[in-house]
Amino acid sequence: MELREIKGISEKREADLNKLGIFTAQDLVRFFPRNYLDLTKTVSLEDCYDNDIVLTYGVIETPPQAFTSARRLKCVRAVVGQGRLSFTAIWFNQPYVASKLKVGVAYFFYGRVKRGFNGVTVTNPSFEPIDNNVRLKGIVPVYSLKGSLTQKVMRDAVSAALCKTEIPDAVPIALRTKYALSSVKQAYCTLHCPKDTSSLKAAAERVAVEEYFLLISAFKFIKGDRQQVRISEYDCDANSLKRFTERFGFEFTDGQKKAVNEIFSDMSSPKSMNRLLQGDVGSGKTAVALCAIYIAVKSGYQATMLAPTEILAEQNYNIVKRLFPEYEVAFLSGSLKAAEKREVKSRIKTGETRIVIGTHAVLSGDVEFYNLSLCVCDEQHRFGVGQRSALVAKGMIPDVLVMSATPIPRTLSLIFYGDLDITEITDKPKERKTVGTFIVPPEKYDGMLDFIVKTAREGRQAFCVCPKIEEDEEGTLMSVTELYENLSARLSPLKVTLLHGKMKDAEKQSVMQDFKDKKFDVLVSTTVVEVGIDVPNATIMVIYNAERFGLSQLHQLRGRVGRGGDKSYCFLYTAKADGKALERLDVLCKNKDGFRIAEKDFEMRGGGDFLGTRQSGKFLSDIGNLNFSPSVIFFAKRLSDEAFASSAHVSALKSLALEKYEKLKDITLN
Repeated sequence: MELREIKGISEKREADLNKLGIFTAQDLVRFFPRNYLDLTKTVSLEDCYDNDIVLTYGVIETPPQAFTSARRLKCVRAVVGQGRLSFTAIWFNQPYVASKLKVGVAYFFYGRVKRGFNGVTVTNPSFEPIDNNVRLKGIVPVYSLKGSLTQKVMRDAVSAALCKTEIPDAVPIALRTKYALSSVKQAYCTLHCPKDTSSLKAAAERVAVEEYFLLISAFKFIKGDRQQVRISEYDCDANSLKRFTERFGFEFTDGQKKAVNEIFSDMSSPKSMNRLLQGDVGSGKTAVALCAIYIAVKSGYQATMLAPTEILAEQNYNIVKRLFPEYEVAFLSGSLKAAEKREVKSRIKTGETRIVIGTHAVLSGDVEFYNLSLCVCDEQHRFGVGQRSALVAKGMIPDVLVMSATPIPRTLSLIFYGDLDITEITDKPKERKTVGTFIVPPEKYDGMLDFIVKTAREGRQAFCVCPKIEEDEEGTLMSVTELYENLSARLSPLKVTLLHGKMKDAEKQSVMQDFKDKKFDVLVSTTVVEVGIDVPNATIMVIYNAERFGLSQLHQLRGRVGRGGDKSYCFLYTAKADGKALERLDVLCKNKDGFRIAEKDFEMRGGGDFLGTRQSGKFLSDIGNLNFSPSVIFFAKRLSDEAFASSAHVSALKSLALEKYEKLKDITLN
């Protein structure tokens, strides 16, 4: 069914729906509400606290005023009356709002409350006329909108589309009957028009089960198709590999030994390897990956190792150069000069270069290998399946080893890495020190700065991480440049430097090298330092606006310190964290295991929220707004296992499942 066939969808509204990624009626019914309003729970702003998110009400008292902010965003403000109280509603970068508000009309407003010297403000609120909701009761869906679309238009269009759109069930009817599952269409209807919160939760979980069931089933098909016999045959015995590990100068942990054994077994078999090596920060994944590279190059083949950033790639290159002196190692990145690139690519093509370390530049079409037999992707969560496939296509049915230091819940491993065999390193080298982690409120901020000065005078260094490069419109986040200027003055005479993602690669590399060389005491940075940066002399990590980060990302940042032999500290600075945010941060303070932290994060945030904030591209975008229990993933796996026990179910599933898998092609996390 085409959008124009739906009553109320004009050409202009169709164009605005297209901007939301909606092109058919099927897309429309899969465009779930971003929120819900309980119209029985409106509150007066007199009863609200700063930073509360509320559903309130009021009458527009003055014509909406358009203005340009200091950041040159087109904004709108309106004065709203609420009995004895007046407040200001303000929208950033939403100029179209001005034409939708009418003086003297009463509206519902749903947004964040800010209390300050200029009175009460509600920022970026959703809104709609109260008169339009006379027929609406209980829980009302709220959709993301653009241009000419209104909530009423969207609700009516979705309702019409639901009546005329077929929504097939992927879970076989026998299993739906066995587990008393509703049809997916019934769940869709409930999500768009819920009767109460309990039915809404059940519908969200039913849709999530369907999506995960399809994806997990797709991975089963993909794994079967990928069991290819490799062309290369390795000539490296266990004794040779053991002698190679002696080059590291330390004894591998039990977890590392187990991982090496599993990889050696994979590479000794006739089938090509597709394995994920997942481990916590500092667990020694790189050393394990280099053992795989040794197996390949000792046998006469080429190997490549990709990293998502030039800083990390260069760091890996220096390690490989040191540990593989008998082989030619090349570095390939976008920042190399044209002549250097041509020379590197030529030697890769002829086979003179045996190991290639690089960034996404290795994926370029003009990079040809002589006999590539092993592909290693460092920090796999930054590479999509499509990028991994492009790399594999350059080899001779090569073995693939992907690594991730971003712990995700084991439940989600079924989703993100379902097409791979998984090895986990759960222990850490004995010499790694525990990083003391503390929440720092404003009243303890000066004491923390004094501690940084004291530590720097003892010869140690500190990271200070800021979540954004520029200050947001609400003024709630400090920009990294503002923080740099502030700390340069506050920490004088310490030497402070700045690093952020908008700098050129060569400039970033120079800053990091200077910091490693101890030319600076403090590095002020964005999250560009999140992965792979190794500065053993740094013993302090300060994370500003810590409540804005997910727990796993905070754990990653914490992992940048404690890499030497000295006691290290992570300070979580927060000025506006509410009770729930403080509870989340306290999880980090009490836990050091990244997998456990990820599980707790998943439990506290819920499946839909966790995926929605981590996703990029279109991965599971259908359920990104839904709130569902993580347990649905295990249930979906059980359904998939049972479906695959029947050949009739398997044949009916394949086309639907592989269509779902295609959504992974452009996916990266974070």
